Amino acid sequence: MPLLDHFNPPLNRTHPWRSFHAAWAAAMARLLNQGVLPAGYYAVPLADHSGPIEIDVAALRDQLAATGSEDAVSPQPWVPPAPGLAVAIELPAVDTVEVQVFADDGDPRLTAAIELISPRNKDRPQARQTFAAKCVGYLQQGSSVVVVDTVTTRRADLNAVILSLLGIDAAALPPGLSAVSYRAVGQDEEAQQLQVWPAPLALGLPLPTLPLWIASDFSVPLDLEASYQAACTDLRIRPVEGGPSDVLAFSPPPPVPGPLS
Repeated sequence: MPLLDHFNPPLNRTHPWRSFHAAWAAAMARLLNQGVLPAGYYAVPLADHSGPIEIDVAALRDQLAATGSEDAVSPQPWVPPAPGLAVAIELPAVDTVEVQVFADDGDPRLTAAIELISPRNKDRPQARQTFAAKCVGYLQQGSSVVVVDTVTTRRADLNAVILSLLGIDAAALPPGLSAVSYRAVGQDEEAQQLQVWPAPLALGLPLPTLPLWIASDFSVPLDLEASYQAACTDLRIRPVEGGPSDVLAFSPPPPVPGPLS
């Protein structure tokens, strides 16, 4: 399924981007839970994690279920590609009180977050800084984060803002539509490293598979193309054959025969 333009006509008139993002997040979580994540891990869509911060897809670890069960499905081993960027960084430790609260309450531990960027995230400088700070906060807490930008109505580069907060040259990643996987490795602040897997996106082309890091030494494939295609199928969205990438057709259900009232 080629990437479509969900933010301009005709698609934004028939399927508003908010409804599509909700369907896409649900499809991601469903596919991750169907044999991609190992026992003890699970994904939930549109999670409100520890306050007003909303995550489009969250991967969590249930400590009580971490030992697995006989019925659990073990995913096939997957080796991620080498990162496209690996640079030394300094991530100051987060407030230990906040981390301890999660442990004391017995809540599942957040291991990864997937963010589908909205136009509002890219709108104003304050909104961009807030979003970038949220992503850096995930890294500070030991979680990985994947940022998926398909917004065609705003030109701001949120990945550049994320990198600038970490003191990294904003030109390290290509601008434009993209999907980027981030993780921070190393416990010692003097030996910490940011690893980045960038993948450019383009209308009319399939989406990539990125590593979703759920532990320091373990990642699973995040197949964006499979989840995107599933969301389009769920909403009966398909591109017109022979047409441009932003043209679509809506497939109505077959008519139900019956008497006219």
